[in-house]
Amino acid sequence: MRELIMVRYGEIYLKGLNRPYFQNLLLSRVKNAVKPFGGQTVLHDSRIYVRGMTDVEACIQALTRVFGVHSVCPAIEMGKDDFEAICQQALHLMEGLEGTFKVYARRADKRYPMDSPMINAQLGGYILSRRPDLRVDIRTPDHALNVEIRDYAYLYVRVYPGPGGMPVGSNGRAALLLSGGIDSPVAGYMIAKRGVSLCAVHFHSFPYTGERSKQKVLDLARILSGYCGGMRVYVVPFTELQMRIHEQCPEDYTTLIMRRYMMRIAQRIAQKERAQALITGESIGQVASQTMSALACTDQVVAGPVFRPLIGFDKSEIIAYAERIGTYETSCLPYEDCCTVFTPRHPVTQPKPDKTEQAEQKMGDVEALMEAAVENAEVIDL
Repeated sequence: MRELIMVRYGEIYLKGLNRPYFQNLLLSRVKNAVKPFGGQTVLHDSRIYVRGMTDVEACIQALTRVFGVHSVCPAIEMGKDDFEAICQQALHLMEGLEGTFKVYARRADKRYPMDSPMINAQLGGYILSRRPDLRVDIRTPDHALNVEIRDYAYLYVRVYPGPGGMPVGSNGRAALLLSGGIDSPVAGYMIAKRGVSLCAVHFHSFPYTGERSKQKVLDLARILSGYCGGMRVYVVPFTELQMRIHEQCPEDYTTLIMRRYMMRIAQRIAQKERAQALITGESIGQVASQTMSALACTDQVVAGPVFRPLIGFDKSEIIAYAERIGTYETSCLPYEDCCTVFTPRHPVTQPKPDKTEQAEQKMGDVEALMEAAVENAEVIDL
C-alpha cells in the first residue's frame, strides 16, 4: 500500500487513433509540473500516476494548473485481492468526515469477481456498521468515497478539479498581445486551454509607462506561464512610434492607428516565433476601438487569423474569469500601460477603412521605426 496522486484527463478520450499523441504530450506537461517536487510519473491504463512527491499539497496545486488535466486525486494504491483490507482502508479514509457519503466504484478490471454495484453495497455497509454517525446519500452526498479496480485498487475521497482543455503544444502556437489590463490575460488563458502554446507581446512606452507597469505585465505573464508551462515575453519599445502617431494623425483616429501598428509589429514577432495567429482580449463594443467597424479596420493590416475569445463577453464575465485564474488582482494594480497614453477625447467609433488609411498616411514612412521596435524588443523567458 502506498500514497500517490492520480491524474485523470477527459477530452483526450475522444481522440480515437490519435489519442496516444495527446496522452504522451499531457504526460510530458505533467512531468514538468511535478519536477520541482521530485515526483515520478507514469501513464498506465488511462490514468497518469505520480509517486514519490516531497510535497503532496504543492504538487496537487501545480497539477491543477496543467491544461488537459480533468481532475487530480490524492489516492491510496493497494492490492485488490484482499477485499477486507480494502474495506479497512476505506474506513480509514472516512476518519474525520461527517454528514452523508456515497461509495462510487469503477471496475476497470472486468475479471474482478465483484461488480461495481456489489462493491458499492459491501463497502457502504462496512462503513455504516462502524460509523453509525454517517448516512448514505446517493444523490447529493457530502463526501464521495471513490474506488477504482484496475491492476491495483485505488481509493480516494478528495478530488481537485483541473482546468480541462488540451495539453499545451497540441494545437500550434500563437502570439498574445498582453497589456496590463484585465482582458488580455484571460484571452490568452482561454486559447492556451485549447492546446495552443503562447508567446506574449507587450508594448512599453517609457517614460510614459514606467518599470512598475512593465513588472505588472511580467507578473501577469508569470501567472499565465504557470498554466502554459513557460512563456516568452517580448517587451516592445513603442514610444517613438506612438509619439509619431500622436503628433501626425488626426486625434480621433490615434487609438485606432496605434492598434493597427501594434498588430503589424505583433505579426512580425509572431513570424519570428513561428506563431500562426494573434490573440487579443477585445470584446465587441467595450471601448471605441472595439466596435465592429474598428475591429475590421484593425484586422485589415494583418494577414493571419486573429483570435478574440472574449468577443461576446461582458465585463462582469471577464472579471469573474480573471478572478478564477488568479490574474484579477494583478491586473487591477494602478500602473498604466501605453493604451492609456494620449487617449483622444472623442475617438472615432465607426471608422471607414479608406479614411483610416488616409489618416495613417500623414505619418509618412515609419518602416524604420517598426523595424527598430521589433529589433530592440526585450526578450524575457519565464
